[in-house]
Amino acid sequence: MSIETVNERLKKMEAVVNDVRPQKAPDRWHVGIDLGTANIVVTVTDEAGEPLAAFMEWAEVVRDGVVVDYIGAVDIVRRLVKKANEKLGITIDRAITSFPPGTEPRISRNVVENAGLQVEALIDEPSSVVRLLGITDGAVVDIGGGTTGLSVARGGKIVYTADEPTGGHHVTLTIAGNRHISFDQAEKMKRNGSAHGLLPVVEPVFQKMADIIRQHLQAFPVHEIYLSGGTFCFPGIVDVLRREIPEKQWILPHQPLFLTPLAIASYRTKQD
Repeated sequence: MSIETVNERLKKMEAVVNDVRPQKAPDRWHVGIDLGTANIVVTVTDEAGEPLAAFMEWAEVVRDGVVVDYIGAVDIVRRLVKKANEKLGITIDRAITSFPPGTEPRISRNVVENAGLQVEALIDEPSSVVRLLGITDGAVVDIGGGTTGLSVARGGKIVYTADEPTGGHHVTLTIAGNRHISFDQAEKMKRNGSAHGLLPVVEPVFQKMADIIRQHLQAFPVHEIYLSGGTFCFPGIVDVLRREIPEKQWILPHQPLFLTPLAIASYRTKQD
């Protein structure tokens, strides 16, 4: 699938996030559950992968790719699934979910199953994006709230995955320390568009992320790097990566926060 097509779907997803207005669902649909460090997202697509509904809740039940509040995670999944059911007039009984590379997949499975759903498929997060975009030779870097995840494709096959505990959470901690404010205040500042002017403060964190990416990709002669995850919404982060690793082509989709949730939900769809 082309990046242009994916961008159009991301725009549609952005428009329907947390929109509870009723809508008739088609006969066939797919559900993806992204258990992120900063957000949990339940996404419903049609058979072609077009977004029908998406519900997101800010959560701190996952840390560095590990569920630290199991009951809280299950409750949020149940709550978001209920909203999707009510919006679309369906009964969701199955879903696709994911896990950060290098973590125990069983944890994500257990959360979804204890929310009352059957797990249709389980895939690591950056690899779901590789599949959605049909990347044959390239890499995906997925920086969420807690980790930097990577997946490398060569000759149409995923040949390498990795995950490091550095993400948006660390950006927030840096802002909080610099501004002498609470973590929650810094997180709101980061999310609500007040991040402009903070780039010099958090640039060392982005440079560390660039080092992680460089180290993991040094054995693979890939040129195109696709970017996913809410951390890439921060103004200026891609410019830092381009300065630190200028030999790569950095591809930033529309609203990278929703790319991985869309990719998870689209894992079993009939893709273009």
